[in-house]
This record gives sequence, structure tokens and C-alpha cells, in this order.
Amino acid sequence: MTELRHRGATEKELQHQNSEDKGSETEGKEKDGASDNETKADSGVPEVPVSADDTPEVLNKALSGLSSRYFLLCVNYFFYGETVTDYFFTLVQREEPLRILSKYHRFISFALYLTGFCMFVLSLVKKHYRLQFYMFGWTHVTLLIVVTQSHLIIHNLFEGMIWFIVPISCVICNDIMAYMFGFFFGRTPLIKLSPKKTWEGFIGGFFATIVFGILLSYVMAGYRYFVCPVEFNNDSNSFTVDCEPSELFQLQDYGLPPVLQSITGWTTVKLYPFQIHSIALSSFASIMGPFGGFFASGFKRAFKIKDFANTIPGHGGIMDRFDCQYLMATFVNVYIASFIRGPNPSKVIQQLLALRPDQQLHIFNSLKAHLTEKGLLPALEEAA
Repeated sequence: MTELRHRGATEKELQHQNSEDKGSETEGKEKDGASDNETKADSGVPEVPVSADDTPEVLNKALSGLSSRYFLLCVNYFFYGETVTDYFFTLVQREEPLRILSKYHRFISFALYLTGFCMFVLSLVKKHYRLQFYMFGWTHVTLLIVVTQSHLIIHNLFEGMIWFIVPISCVICNDIMAYMFGFFFGRTPLIKLSPKKTWEGFIGGFFATIVFGILLSYVMAGYRYFVCPVEFNNDSNSFTVDCEPSELFQLQDYGLPPVLQSITGWTTVKLYPFQIHSIALSSFASIMGPFGGFFASGFKRAFKIKDFANTIPGHGGIMDRFDCQYLMATFVNVYIASFIRGPNPSKVIQQLLALRPDQQLHIFNSLKAHLTEKGLLPALEEAA
């Protein structure tokens, strides 16, 4: 009897232990599931639950014609429409349809955006809200980065090819020379995002890019094709790149500091003023340009991708090769607007011709009074 009681007690203990083990396994699974959910929540990637599309059939038909590139087309229409109106005002005013589009350009652009905005709201689907707004936000950020940069590059091109070629070449030179100096002399890490970048490469690339920018500017500033802005010629009814180079692209004498005079034996040197500006462009390409590459590296690491695309075998996509150009176009455009570009007489005349006759007369009388007060008008009349 004692042995049977002992066996019964032992079996009960085993059953109790098994039940506890099962309970602990169930609890462990629940904890694992909870931890998985927490990991998914912490990753910041929105979950896409499998559910039926609850959009009414009428709205599906209405939204079927909305292209995924609709907002891209709207933004391009807005930016490049402004550019055409600004640089080719005479051509636009000659055609009635273009004149109407130019006059109401911003209103049309805003109406197109509102159309896309409303159609996006109508396309919202239950249980997909988070993903849809997530993509809506990314669409706007991408347009801000890509379209704005391309628009500013076009603006820089219209000012003259030299404002496009020199900055881009400086960024490329800095990328190459920083790699060369880092490869041969690199010892000190620069930033954790790019472990292969070194201070030696950063500093060596800076000085090499300054010299390269000055030399390239000297060569290009002597050709009208590179320095003249794009203009529309009414006589030939075509676009021309021919002008009398401004003072920015005419050789001038600059005095050297006494230290350089004692070394070189020269008192003055002949330089194009643009070469002085190229130092600012080269400095930005060397100091701030790499941060565009660091930004791209951080972006790719955040999404755990090696390259943006595989367009160029072994080198990734176009963006992987031009990541350092990210800020350069904006800087050049701001630099031109702040330190280079002045009032354009031809554009002022174009705007005056678009005014009503009474407004033109008012401006003429105001200008005549101003020139008379300055003492310029009598001298002009005597010369005539």
C-alpha cells in the first residue's frame, strides 16, 4: 500500500510538472509574439494587413485613370512653366495659347495639385490608411529632392554652361582626389557613416579641388559658348548662345601680396573674375558636397540596401554616382542670385511692353523726370 501511495504521488507530481511546463511554453510563445510585435512596431515599417478593397466600384472607375506619376507631372509643369515664362517671355507672348497658360500658370498648377489631392483622399481604403499616408508623404519628399534639384540645374544652365560644368566637375574631382589621398595617406577616420572616409582624404581633396576649379575656370572662361546665357533671338526666331562676355569673363589685372611677389617675382597676374568665384564653388564642393554622400549612405543603411539601383554594373544606379551633387545645384543657384545676377534690361523691357499704354506713359514720365534730375537727359539730348 505504501508503495502504491508513493507511485500515485509521483504520478501526480509528474502531471503537475508537465502542466507547468506547458503553461511556461504557452507563456513563452505569448512573450515571443509580443516581442515580435514590439520589434515590428519599433522598426517603423507600416504593416500591410490583408484585407479586401472597400472602395466603391464608382470610385474605382473614377480613380482608374489617375497615374502613379500624377504629382510628378504637376510639379514639373509648375517649375518648368515658370522657367519658360521667365527666360522666353518674348516667344510666349507671340502665341495666344502660351500667353494664356503663362498668365494663369500658377492657378492652373494649383488646380492640378488640388485635383490630385482630392483623388488621393477619395482613394483611401480602410485598414490601409497608414500605408497610404506613408507613401503620400514620401512622394512629396521625393519630389522636393529630385524635381527641385533638376529645376535648379536647368536654371543654372540658362545662366551659361560654365555654371553647370564647373560645379559638377569640382564635385567629381573632389570625390576622386579624396579617394586618392585617403588611399595613400589615410589614417584618421572622418565619420562613422562612411568608415573608409578619412581626414587626410578630406583635406587633400579640398586643396586639389581648389586648384582644379581655378584651372578649369581659366580654360572655359575664354569661350563664349560656355559663358553666354541662352536667349531667344527674335530676328532668327531661334535660341542663341552668343553675346558680349560680361566683366566676369574678361581678363583683369590683380595685384599679388608681398609674400607671393617675393616668391614668384610677379607684381600682378591676369585672371578672370570668375576664377575668384570658382574658389567659393570649389570650397563648397569640397566641404559640403561630401555630406550629400553621407546622407545617401545613411539613407541606404536605414533601408538596408547596398545601392539605389543597378543601372551601372558594379557601381549601382545614377543616384549612387551623383549623391554628392545633392546640394551643389541649390548652392550654385543661390550663389548666382545673391552675388552674380543683377537687373536684366531685356527682361525689364519685356515686362514694360506687356503693360497697358497708360502704365507705359506713367513709367516713361517717371523715368524722364529721374534722368533730368540726375542731369543725364540734357547730355543725351545734346549728343543726339
